[in-house]
Amino acid sequence: LVVIVVADLFASMTEFGKLVLLIGDYHTPQRKAAVPASFKELLNTDKIGMVICTGNVGSRSVEEALKGIAGEDCRIVSGDADHDFNFPETCVTSVGDFQLGVVHGHQIVPWGDTNALAKYAGRLGVDILVSGHTHRMGITELGGKFLINPGSVTGACNALGEFDITPSFMLMAVSGSSVVLYTYELKEGQAEPEVKKHELKK
Repeated sequence: LVVIVVADLFASMTEFGKLVLLIGDYHTPQRKAAVPASFKELLNTDKIGMVICTGNVGSRSVEEALKGIAGEDCRIVSGDADHDFNFPETCVTSVGDFQLGVVHGHQIVPWGDTNALAKYAGRLGVDILVSGHTHRMGITELGGKFLINPGSVTGACNALGEFDITPSFMLMAVSGSSVVLYTYELKEGQAEPEVKKHELKK
């Protein structure tokens, strides 16, 4: 893992390939008032070409903000709290040489279980499965599948009532059979997010 200087990221990422935002579990305004200010600044860019959201947006304003980031290429799936929205339960799309699937994650039990998630990825026929619900960021490779959870962008408490949640999201740079994931976490007491780089290869 490499800690990156945030200011240099977008230039290097866009050289690598298409930028995909992985984000979700806002629960705004029900559980958290807003996205951290430092995240808002980072996401105020025209460099992002696709948005993948794991659901639980919380409000129409969040939905519109997500659609404003990448226009037509915004995929949002339904979370367990998205009662007033008409989002699909799953979504499958192509990113570079990879098939990528998205599901909120409350449908998969035990919640966050990597074996269950890998089986679900197999059912969807995808190489990468992006899910949420636990609100905890994670990257796991299992059985030839990459299981990615961008966490909660607001740091909202999860369905288990756990409040020790670190706000997080991810950016994915894709070029053919290579994927570079940049994880952003805003640790307690920090003004700027901690950024780490992870490389996935098919």
